[in-house]
Amino acid sequence: MRLLDIWMRGAAALMLLSGAAFADVTVSQSNDPAGQLGGQLSALLGAERNALGTLPVQRLEAMASAVKRPGKNEKPSKATPATLRYDEAWLASQPAPAKGSDEWKCLATALYFEARGESIQGQFAVAEVILNRVDRSGYPQSICGVVNQGGQFSYTFDGRPDTIRERAAFQRSGKIAALMLDGAPRKLTQGATHFHTRAVRPGWAHRFPRTAVIGAHLFYRQPGA
Repeated sequence: MRLLDIWMRGAAALMLLSGAAFADVTVSQSNDPAGQLGGQLSALLGAERNALGTLPVQRLEAMASAVKRPGKNEKPSKATPATLRYDEAWLASQPAPAKGSDEWKCLATALYFEARGESIQGQFAVAEVILNRVDRSGYPQSICGVVNQGGQFSYTFDGRPDTIRERAAFQRSGKIAALMLDGAPRKLTQGATHFHTRAVRPGWAHRFPRTAVIGAHLFYRQPGA
């Protein structure tokens, strides 16, 4: 049974590695193209089986190990960009992140103090701005550096202690931070590097192109970004 298992997994690996071979199969234009194609595929698989038969067991084991097999207790993977949804119910269904890195803590804290009163979409949008700055020259190349850069985020210089009192809100911000650090798409703000609330009008607002309006925040992209 072990040898059969190795052969089957090796066959799967070989089919993945040699998938281009299927591009050479030409569909017949006869009255039964499905039958012709089936015969050609059978011949191709037979050739692959013969090729596998000539390989040593060690090589088959190496090929088999390259094919991921789900384990019994394997946990589901984290959300992919295709499954990301900007709503409370979906975010609540996501696992709470374990104790995160300093970068995660800086991002989660910034979202908590700057945007916890916003919608889920609004919090993701603020996270985009922070990460866009990290990627842009002229700004610190780390999340903590961007967040703590003088005069950029009001909670860092308002003179009040940064005490987190709303645990549920911080947990929500922490989940958003973790998703963004895991590669969630930045598609809400069109590359924005700045934002402000409707209550203020900073001097740069008339010079930077506006890219989005989400909740109480207006988003802008610095020219050249």
